[in-house]
Amino acid sequence: MAQEIELKFIIDDAGVEALRDHLHSLNAEHTPPAKLLNIYYETADNWLRRHDMGLRIRGDNGRYEMTLKTAGRTVGGLHQRPEYNIDISSPELALDQLPLEVWPDGVMPEGLAEQVHPLFSTDFNREKWVVNHGKSQIEIALDQGEVKAGEHQEAICELELELLSGETADVLALAQQLAQTGLLRQGSLSKAARGYHLAQGNLEREIKPLTILALPPKATVGQAFEAALESALAHWQYHEELWLRGKKKAKTEVVNALGLVRHILTLFGGIVPRKASAQLRDGLTQVDALMASGNSAHDAVFCRETALTKLAFTEWLVTRGWQPFLDAKAEAKMADSFKRFADTHLSRQAAELRTTFAYPLGDSYADQLPRLTRDINTVQVLAGYYDAEKAERWLANWQGLRHAIETRQHIEIEHYRNEALAVEPFWLHSGKR
Repeated sequence: MAQEIELKFIIDDAGVEALRDHLHSLNAEHTPPAKLLNIYYETADNWLRRHDMGLRIRGDNGRYEMTLKTAGRTVGGLHQRPEYNIDISSPELALDQLPLEVWPDGVMPEGLAEQVHPLFSTDFNREKWVVNHGKSQIEIALDQGEVKAGEHQEAICELELELLSGETADVLALAQQLAQTGLLRQGSLSKAARGYHLAQGNLEREIKPLTILALPPKATVGQAFEAALESALAHWQYHEELWLRGKKKAKTEVVNALGLVRHILTLFGGIVPRKASAQLRDGLTQVDALMASGNSAHDAVFCRETALTKLAFTEWLVTRGWQPFLDAKAEAKMADSFKRFADTHLSRQAAELRTTFAYPLGDSYADQLPRLTRDINTVQVLAGYYDAEKAERWLANWQGLRHAIETRQHIEIEHYRNEALAVEPFWLHSGKR
């Protein structure tokens, strides 16, 4: 088994040649473009996908390799997944050659070999540069081609940085240098993810409002902090993609994601000091300005400041860049139960909402929109431990109030304000239980 660690970028179509020239200027071992054909497999009921697995055969100049990728972690465009590679003599699956440890119960499911079938393919030219950077050897791959599923297809124009040996930090450092070109944006959707989407009919991707953060049982404060930031970054990435594809309303969710990052840093600010996130917050300020400037989606997303800020955010998460700033007391708080933390802060957020909207505000409701949005987002981060239906019911009236203020529905504003103030809290130690 190998641990695949790679960082994916989408290349500005108009900048491919400029990027290639830049890569040729590096002190690197160059491999000319070679055609790669990848066939991805799945069962009729998506068994592999449901178990977070990806199965493919890759053909390269008469050589074939079968690869199975299993569950991993994706932060921004940095993918970290275990993968199993088996050399095969022909483009035919040989699942019995995979080690038993890859399967959920240590045994290959009965009949799986007969049930898998080709689902989609990726056909592209790959040009490579292998560089030594820091303490690491890194492969830079430029891929141009198509992903195809039935009658649907989509262009591939990507740059991948894969760690061959060494440290993840060196991949991120090299990425910072390449992002200075202004020709790249981080891509969180793998070729496989795009292929699955095409195979499912290439349905229009929908805008997804922020929701309550899902957390594992008995999560610590530190785990919740990381999960919240990763969720915000994923929300940013997903809606940035939609905005680029012409869905103008997705820009609002990009802005919401940027705001959510700030809310999270504020919420946990009693533990993680401001100086730990100073660089990240400076970058967010620059991206906020780009969002407000009226730039096109293309210009805002491929802007150097956006690329560098997102990379800094990714690196901060992957390396836990806040750790060096924590003293022993802060480390103990990060290891404490998130439920206790959530109880305390839910009560504070609710008290702020009740105080702000205790009485009609006349023509001043719009002035409170930033505060209302911050409080709603904060509750969504905190509410994951509780009954989802009750938490959603409590939030629904505050969300209705926000919508009524945004759309200037004066009668609805007062309706939702009164309803929101009347709903019983769903958390412990609220003073009403």
